[in-house]
Amino acid sequence: MVTTALPKDSWLRALRPQPARVTAAEYEALSEEIARSIEIVDGYIVFCEAPTPDHQTAGRRLANLLERHAQNAVKSGRYGCLTVNNDVDLRLRDIPLLNRRPDVILSRCLDRDRGERPRAEHALLVIEIVSPGSETQDTTDKLGEYARAGIPHYWITRLDNDGVTTIERYALDHASMLYKHLGTLMKDEAGGPPAITNPIPVTITWDDLTF
Repeated sequence: MVTTALPKDSWLRALRPQPARVTAAEYEALSEEIARSIEIVDGYIVFCEAPTPDHQTAGRRLANLLERHAQNAVKSGRYGCLTVNNDVDLRLRDIPLLNRRPDVILSRCLDRDRGERPRAEHALLVIEIVSPGSETQDTTDKLGEYARAGIPHYWITRLDNDGVTTIERYALDHASMLYKHLGTLMKDEAGGPPAITNPIPVTITWDDLTF
């Protein structure tokens, strides 16, 4: 086998192993500026890819759609206090530390007086928007992590140049702690806007998810 030496100015020469796993206390001491640019998987730092404008727009549109229906769900008196956020820090496990930043999250309201931070037990639904560099993470890694953390619902969303085109819906099977695929909603399907009932009633109006 022929090997080729790296050029002396290659950035790969600067790579060093992470000396130790990040603890929950160390992570909580980080500034928000640093925390929003990384995720922690089994105590190891994973740098987040900078979102594209389309990715950010899609996340905002999905959050707006979900928030509108969450407000209606709260008014019905059947769901308690609900909140919707974009790109929020979500603790899935303390040891070894596992922190993700879902693109959109529907969760129960936190007790601010007690200083609660978003954890898996608060989340009802997490949504990830697939980017070219996040395919494996969103469809394999996070699919397993969110399920093992006990989050009831997970949506994998895909885009084209005009906006959101598909939403893959998964629900947790509590016996196996794995997600069951409930179906894929597609923008081009015939019929009116699809209506779902879990985790809350939502009508997917595709025009609201168009750029």
